[in-house]
Amino acid sequence: MTVDNQLNPSQSWRKLLQQNRAIAVIRTDNIDQGINMAKAVAAGGMKLIEITWNSYQPSQIIQSLKQELPECLIGTGTILTLEELENAIAVGIQFCFTPHVNQTLIKTAIDHHLPIIPGALSPTEIITAWQAGASCVKVFPVEAIGGIAYIKGLQGPLGSIPLIPTGGITLDNATYFIEAGAIAVGLSSQLFPRHALDDQNWGIITQQAKLLMEHLSDFQQ
Repeated sequence: MTVDNQLNPSQSWRKLLQQNRAIAVIRTDNIDQGINMAKAVAAGGMKLIEITWNSYQPSQIIQSLKQELPECLIGTGTILTLEELENAIAVGIQFCFTPHVNQTLIKTAIDHHLPIIPGALSPTEIITAWQAGASCVKVFPVEAIGGIAYIKGLQGPLGSIPLIPTGGITLDNATYFIEAGAIAVGLSSQLFPRHALDDQNWGIITQQAKLLMEHLSDFQQ
């Protein structure tokens, strides 16, 4: 999972997004479960894995996964404060999502050469995040404001800003979001069915990830 050393962190991150097109978002209240969830999607071909910071012991999960899945990029999300971001950086996160636009968090990530993807919804928020130095902008919750049609509608005025919609992405509609102009998509519950987690049936999750990657294969560059 190497990229051109001449690219800056944001360019490298966007290149990886174009190569993969999907991010697995893991939120868990159990360390072993979180590790197994990540291993399952990695076995299905996913290489971009987010462990939300409001999971149980996220730092321990991230450190374990960085050792056990060296072929993947392990990042975090749901970062709300500077203290949380600094703690996440200290454990070696490789990218960071936030649910909101915060200039201090963006600047801190830039100072640490860390790709940061703030969450935004309106055109004003998206532009504010991008002009502040965001590597990409997460559009969340996209389904609540129009889904695919909303992403498509943003392309006219904001087509130069790489967008990652989350919240309502499914295995069936993921490709349509890419066709509409998104650089990648983030999925959580669609990859991790409740019954699979309850039964610890990691094979089902691997199959979900594999199916998603097959759907997106025509868009991977």
